[in-house]
Amino acid sequence: MRKNKNLALLFILMLVFTSCGEYQKVLNKGTTEEQYKMAVKMYESQKYSKALRLFEKITPSYRAKPQMERIQFMVSQANFNVKNYSLAGYYFDRFAKNYPKSSKAEEAEFLSALSYYKAAPAFSLDPTDTNKALDAFQRFIDKYPDSGKLVEANKYYGELRLKLEEKAFEIAKTYYRTARYDSRNYRAAIVAFDNLLSEYLGTSFKEEALYYRLKAAHDFAIKSTPRRKLVRIEEAVKAYNKLKRNFPESKFLGDSDKMLAALHKEQEQLVKS
Repeated sequence: MRKNKNLALLFILMLVFTSCGEYQKVLNKGTTEEQYKMAVKMYESQKYSKALRLFEKITPSYRAKPQMERIQFMVSQANFNVKNYSLAGYYFDRFAKNYPKSSKAEEAEFLSALSYYKAAPAFSLDPTDTNKALDAFQRFIDKYPDSGKLVEANKYYGELRLKLEEKAFEIAKTYYRTARYDSRNYRAAIVAFDNLLSEYLGTSFKEEALYYRLKAAHDFAIKSTPRRKLVRIEEAVKAYNKLKRNFPESKFLGDSDKMLAALHKEQEQLVKS
């Protein structure tokens, strides 16, 4: 029994070494046609990295030939499968543009967007791939309103949009938090919260953004010189009114009412003086 197991293991090892030797031989010395067939074989065996090495070698020889459509899609899919997501997004997009009438064009456009989605980092990092994914999903949604992938595309689009909203919100909050060290950041925080609210209508951060906008306007007014304080108090009161108008039962209303009272007190003192 043990002898049979050893023979089976030896047979498997021989197959592996033979396969590797054949691959290296074709990779280094094979004809273009042999390399193409080996690339397809590696791709279908899910050995995507090996397939990509071969596809890279043969691509120049197959430009403008019928096989190129298949090669481009396999290169895109192979990059996706080895998690080269940014590259996969680029290749799927290029495939869709090069072969708009292909039966795989719709799939390629969806996978291009999905690739950039998977490449997109945490909200606090570079949003380049996030923006590419948003644009790609929007194009897909507009172009294929009856697609079976529409629900999935909308889901991913919503997640990406939330990621950018969160980034904008955290940037605005950072301006507010650092304003104690640099008073110019109160104005920067106000502008950043205004940009968030105008760019992302209906954002889930709206209530908190309006509250922090009020805090920034309140602190900015209180710490201002007498010459500018009255105008900035009026701006802060408007910020309070906007919060209360949009969220009459806001969880921040208690603290907001205290800020309003402090603003009115400062206003009365300025008028008296």
